Amino acid sequence: MPADTQEREKSSPHLPSSAAMQCGHLVVPLYPLLMCKAFYHQTSDKIATITTEASYSCVLTKITLKICVTMAMRLVLVFLSALLPFSLSQGRDPLAWLYTRQSPGYYYGSVQALTAGGGDCPEECDCPPTFPVAMYCDGRGLTAMPSIPSRIKYLYLQNNAITAVPDSAVVNATNLVWLMMHHNQLRSDAIGTKVFLKLEGLERLYLQHNNLTSIPPNLPRSLRDLRINHNHIEKVTPADLEGMDNLTILYLHDNAVSDMGASLKALKSLTLLDISGNKLTKVPDALPEHLHQLYLESNSIDSLPEGFLGGFTQLQYVRMARNQLTDKGIPANTFNVTGLVELDLSFNKLERIPIVSTTLQHLYLQANQIKEFTLGSFCSIVDVTNFSKLQTLRLDGNEIDRRDIPSESALCLRQASSIEV
Repeated sequence: MPADTQEREKSSPHLPSSAAMQCGHLVVPLYPLLMCKAFYHQTSDKIATITTEASYSCVLTKITLKICVTMAMRLVLVFLSALLPFSLSQGRDPLAWLYTRQSPGYYYGSVQALTAGGGDCPEECDCPPTFPVAMYCDGRGLTAMPSIPSRIKYLYLQNNAITAVPDSAVVNATNLVWLMMHHNQLRSDAIGTKVFLKLEGLERLYLQHNNLTSIPPNLPRSLRDLRINHNHIEKVTPADLEGMDNLTILYLHDNAVSDMGASLKALKSLTLLDISGNKLTKVPDALPEHLHQLYLESNSIDSLPEGFLGGFTQLQYVRMARNQLTDKGIPANTFNVTGLVELDLSFNKLERIPIVSTTLQHLYLQANQIKEFTLGSFCSIVDVTNFSKLQTLRLDGNEIDRRDIPSESALCLRQASSIEV
């Protein structure tokens, strides 16, 4: 071996064989240093004047680490510099890949793997770690029910093509509070009879825009909001809604219901009932007394029962547009009830303005056959203290015009901001 080589090897101490070495108060792992071996050899000659082997090793280690960090930073800058022109030319943020979601389930799936209890989320759904009791499966093109973890309380399955809900579908999901299945292809004969039996805490059930021909059996008595509109339901029986004392909202509009019998009698807490767009020929019997909003538009109702609105204590909105109502079918003073705020009787067959309460604020009578403006329908007495609170009155599309409005109506209807004839 040449003398100069031997001399160089003597002045170039080898790195210790242990996993780390002590440099003052700094413990430096050696494995990263081995990755920078080339830098080690290049710098060893430059510090040959170090007198002791230990000092030499520590200085060498610190210099090597500094060079490695510097080179790593340079590589990152070079990479970003190369990426920037391309990204800008594409109209994108060059660092967007650091924080944007790459694909459905990519972000949530990655985090779930690191989150306790998150690994049970189906691949086709999202289970946000920030909201671990919710599962989002909406708009995924699903044709069957996914597996539902027992921890889920809020399940979103709307806008899919699901046709059936077997009894086994929610056997583990007994904690469900919301179940959103609107805009699917559900059939009544494909919903198990025991599906809802164990969902004792379910409060919201959305089944609108499906292919149901009847209300699913054994609905939970805990329900507060049931939306089953835009289906093909033909009949509602008392058994369908039995024991649902907590139900406050019922959407049954746009079905084919022709008979409801006394099925609504048990709904003691109901405040909003929408049964518009059906085939009803009469007002359902025994309407819940706590109703706040009653919508009966677009049916075939031609008459109203005696004392139709007399039993309600909180009713404010009644809409019966697009029916077959006539003057003979409306008993006297049917709508002269305190508390009513809005009454819609448009698109019927009325020839006279019915008597309404002075507290009524909005009255819609357009597109009837009204031939006379009867001021007594609004005010039985007209003076400084007795006048109608009516703000909106629509009479357009009838057989009268503005000349038929008596001059004294300015006193009776002093708060009306809009009268259309």
